[in-house]
Amino acid sequence: MALAVGLFLLPWSVVLGMTLPASTFVPDWSLAWMGLDLAEAAAALLTAVLLRRGSPRASLPAMAGAGLLFADAWFDVCTSPGGLSRWLAVGEALGVELPLAAAAVWLAVTLMKRR
Repeated sequence: MALAVGLFLLPWSVVLGMTLPASTFVPDWSLAWMGLDLAEAAAALLTAVLLRRGSPRASLPAMAGAGLLFADAWFDVCTSPGGLSRWLAVGEALGVELPLAAAAVWLAVTLMKRR
């Protein structure tokens, strides 16, 4: 199933890149970003709770949080209007989101090795 999904998404991504408009109006823009940040917070808090309990299952929300942080960094940079805003988004991605994501991946891998 994973192979089929991966093979489907490769050409689909090309189709989207060729057909989607360069810009659009998003009526619930703030709700979308708030939801993403709340999901990141939930993953971090669940990771912390499970770590506190000594559970190796903390690797699951840690890896989910890493994925959310990578997505957050990507969309911050891609949706910033340019100029100073773009540089701030890149700085936040490189200085905060990507290092946190890398730390979460490291944590998840370390916990899985201990099992």
